[in-house]
Amino acid sequence: MNHTSSATSPLTLARRTVARLAAPLMVGLAAIAAAVPLPAAAQAATNPAAAAPANADAQRDYVLGAGDVVRITVFQNADLSLEARVSEGGSISYPLLGVIKLGGLSVQQAERAIADGLRNGQFVRQPQVGILVMQVRSNQASVLGQVNRPGRYPIEVTGMRLSDLVALAGGVATTGSDIVSLTGVRNGQPMRVQIDLPTLFGGSTNVNDPVVQNGDVVYVDRMPLVYVYGEVQRPGALRLERGMTVLQSLAASGGLTQRGTEKGIRLHRKAGDGKVQIVQPAMDDKILDGDVLYVRESLF
Repeated sequence: MNHTSSATSPLTLARRTVARLAAPLMVGLAAIAAAVPLPAAAQAATNPAAAAPANADAQRDYVLGAGDVVRITVFQNADLSLEARVSEGGSISYPLLGVIKLGGLSVQQAERAIADGLRNGQFVRQPQVGILVMQVRSNQASVLGQVNRPGRYPIEVTGMRLSDLVALAGGVATTGSDIVSLTGVRNGQPMRVQIDLPTLFGGSTNVNDPVVQNGDVVYVDRMPLVYVYGEVQRPGALRLERGMTVLQSLAASGGLTQRGTEKGIRLHRKAGDGKVQIVQPAMDDKILDGDVLYVRESLF
């Protein structure tokens, strides 16, 4: 006859002890995880609706204009929903209301105008109107030159700044200058300003980040260059940094070769009349855009 022992085995006791000790630890970790917020990117990944409010607010501030394509929806009234393009006169044709002017109105104002028309005409008692901008055609600005993604970009928010537009274009390319030009029309007069990006982002209060308007053009010129050739280690074109001296230009070119001599350094600079001047510079002389440094071979 087999007898089953009522005593608990050591393995079972060990498992129960581990479970009893682990339970408070798991509760504490869960509390910490709940208290620490996820990063914005993680929140957007786990909850796509988390990023929606910012985009929705930006669209509601957008001012409608000719050529924009909008989708209008009325809650629980599918027959009043449609997609339309704003005409050159700034209006659309809407069911029951006929021609209604939306040009010059923000998205929020346009929603209110349609809702008031439906309510005042006693077509819908409490209309809930929503407008989604499908295509932005009326407010656009161009970004040209040395940027990563040149092209035309929609101005989807009121008060978009120059820095915002450059960021949409992928930022300044490695071959681009630090100076950005903005041209357009203000108060019926041509306007052109130049913005120093490093100074702007450096926190200077004296540099304005201008608001971009419809039809503006942002242009980023190529970076300034200095040319070094002759008896240097790495002859060629160099990016001209701010305040760069002759000595720094030679250092960026790897320095002189064994056959090079400081006495043989010549600076070629184009004057205002187009003629090239050749001088023997000092090592601490400043270099200008387009300068050419030539290092002669030593005779001894």
